[in-house]
Amino acid sequence: MPKLPLSMACCEYDRTRAFLDGRIPIEGIDLTCLGLPVEEVFFRMLRHHEFDVAEMSLSSYVLSLFSDPPPFIAIPVFPSRFFRHSSIYINRNSGIREPKDLAGKRVGTPEYQLTACVWIRGMLSDEYNVPVRSVSYFTGGLEQPGRVEKLALSLPADIRLQPIPETKTLAAMLDAGEIDALYTPPMPSTFTHGSGAVKRLFEDYPTVERAYFLKTRLFPIMHTVVIRREVYEKNPWVAQSLCKAFAMAQQDVYHDLYYTSALKFMLPWLIRHVEDTRAAMGEDFWPYGFEPNVRTLDTFLRYHYEQGLSKRRLNPRELFAPGTLESFKI
Repeated sequence: MPKLPLSMACCEYDRTRAFLDGRIPIEGIDLTCLGLPVEEVFFRMLRHHEFDVAEMSLSSYVLSLFSDPPPFIAIPVFPSRFFRHSSIYINRNSGIREPKDLAGKRVGTPEYQLTACVWIRGMLSDEYNVPVRSVSYFTGGLEQPGRVEKLALSLPADIRLQPIPETKTLAAMLDAGEIDALYTPPMPSTFTHGSGAVKRLFEDYPTVERAYFLKTRLFPIMHTVVIRREVYEKNPWVAQSLCKAFAMAQQDVYHDLYYTSALKFMLPWLIRHVEDTRAAMGEDFWPYGFEPNVRTLDTFLRYHYEQGLSKRRLNPRELFAPGTLESFKI
């Protein structure tokens, strides 16, 4: 029986490399996999639906579910997770010394709906009493002028949001003090090559992020994997085939991270780092699947709704192909 030809686009991570080099077979699927930067994958998939399967911003995917009809359906695979305390930058002269000082300030964000920024705003509200509506937001290109939201937004009137001038960038504006702070996944160039005015809000972010995890047990999910809905509806079995293959690729990485005969990654104390991570977060510290991630997903969906992005608060079960929510047992 011939295999179903499908295309997939994703970033080249350790956990996706097995697809790019063809090491991991996918049951019933003849896969053409493109390794592309996530910004390109998201733009092309959201605007033009170019791929059959793609890595997708969790926030953008949630927004897409309110389209009629929804163009994608996800599987509970999470190729990107990231504690985002390190992604808050401030101008040294802004008067911001601690998180509560962000209230009333001018804060840049490349796009309001970015998953990282949803997590940052939610975390600041929950943990530091910085209400989402206490800040004025400015959107635009981080390093290149002219960036706009990939998806049209319809936000409540009390969310203060405006684009920056088309000739300016957020990185330069933060350095010049034209905005006070910046929430951004990529590190701004002016943090390392600017005037010295840009710094992180949480300078000892590893300590802060570890404490956040130990308190909340949340390891923020940034991206999921989506299938074009017409592909899924014709071939619902592809969801499980993809889940199984992603899990196999991940197991390879878990093994390689703790391989002591010779280091497979250029980190001198990698083994100790893995042991410390396991001690804090468990053996499966980057879990795939629905059940281990329900609390994290529910927290994100609450943030998405509270921040005016979702028309209603979704249930985590609504995000994924039904067949991926449970598995058989022997």
